[in-house]
Amino acid sequence: MQLLAFLLIYPLIWIISRLPFTLLYFISDGLYLLMYHVIGYRKKLVNKNLHLAFPNKSEEEILHIQKKFYAHMCDNMLEIIKTMGMTVAQMDKRFILTNEHIINEYAAQNRSTVLLAGHYASWEWLLALNTRLKPKAFGIYQKISNQYFEKLLKKIRGRFGTTLIRTVESRQIIADLVKNKQNFVLGIASDQSPMLNRPRHWKEFLGVNVPIHVGGERLCKEHNLVPIFLQVRKVKRGYYSATFNVITESPRELPDYEISERFMSGLEASIREAPEYYLWTHNRFKHMGKEHKKFD
Repeated sequence: MQLLAFLLIYPLIWIISRLPFTLLYFISDGLYLLMYHVIGYRKKLVNKNLHLAFPNKSEEEILHIQKKFYAHMCDNMLEIIKTMGMTVAQMDKRFILTNEHIINEYAAQNRSTVLLAGHYASWEWLLALNTRLKPKAFGIYQKISNQYFEKLLKKIRGRFGTTLIRTVESRQIIADLVKNKQNFVLGIASDQSPMLNRPRHWKEFLGVNVPIHVGGERLCKEHNLVPIFLQVRKVKRGYYSATFNVITESPRELPDYEISERFMSGLEASIREAPEYYLWTHNRFKHMGKEHKKFD
């Protein structure tokens, strides 16, 4: 069944990846009508999340954000597929780095860096950073169940040379890179809900007390890596910019969880500035109210 699903869907994916952007966004407009008005994909969850995050906004304001989010989500879905057919020149034009010299300067000092990013604006196109940075780029990802789509997704995400490593193997790989004195930049999407039986820390995020990931911070402290908040903005349809904001050059000197909290605070500021670009279909607040419960 996995192979059959792949064989049925792959031709469509290939065709979409070769479409010009004007046609791509025409299709996205149609997909928006389907996802929002017909299917109503996770609409109740999105509405619930927006009300939790913005309790002071009116129903009209919430509805406006919700519609803009679904339009952006459809763009984003097709942009991920389009990555497979994009050239380096196209990506350089559409995903601008405002201060990549920061990463390259740390590399010159033999300092490796960890990019803490959120599921905001265009997180998938972050994997194209490898073409513009001197150190080798790695990205941590979660494996998906369909082995054929798993291989395809790795191919798309590795299109511009970034090496993908699974979460379960990341600590050992990073330790080996440090041991071998190989300079690198590691990208981690650190904003989603962690499993409650894993290391975590609780913090107020968008007005709700939730558990947050601390794995990126642990790597920085263990290996003296420079943690950086990668702030992404959507400039206009199909165009994004990314800025590297150094959290600290001395991760071991900060109190525990300070790095993680600073990252989440930076991401929250971006969301409040333009909330329609955050991934509201994820059940980010599902663990609220559970901070005093015990888990195995």
